[in-house]
Amino acid sequence: MSHTVRAVDYFHATVRDRAGEAFRVLSSLAEAGVNLLAFSASPVGATAAHMVLFPEDAETLVAYAARSGMVLSGPERALMVQGDDRLGALAELHRQLADARINVFASNAVTGGADRYGYVIHVRAEDFDAAARALGV
Repeated sequence: MSHTVRAVDYFHATVRDRAGEAFRVLSSLAEAGVNLLAFSASPVGATAAHMVLFPEDAETLVAYAARSGMVLSGPERALMVQGDDRLGALAELHRQLADARINVFASNAVTGGADRYGYVIHVRAEDFDAAARALGV
């Protein structure tokens, strides 16, 4: 199986849940030179949304947040996998982690087209180094 695994930093931000807010945040980040490796958003109650930002360069995001007034929490660490998509690719990663007795508490995967996939794996902070070793980081 051909894939790469790397440790990535990520940050949380809470924004108002309204039409166009993701566009406003994402376009502002792009204008500031913040390249995102991954991004997710989900509702928090009736009026807010929780964004998770995985910047290519954490310092650029933190500097942007300081200039713009965006309130970030983090950084936290996750494992990002990018690889050739095949049947069972995610199961094999989970087998390696299970063999190392590492619990995955959250994850997100997506196919990238052209037989590629991306996968973000969240483990407890105290298990991070062991998980990274188990996956060859």
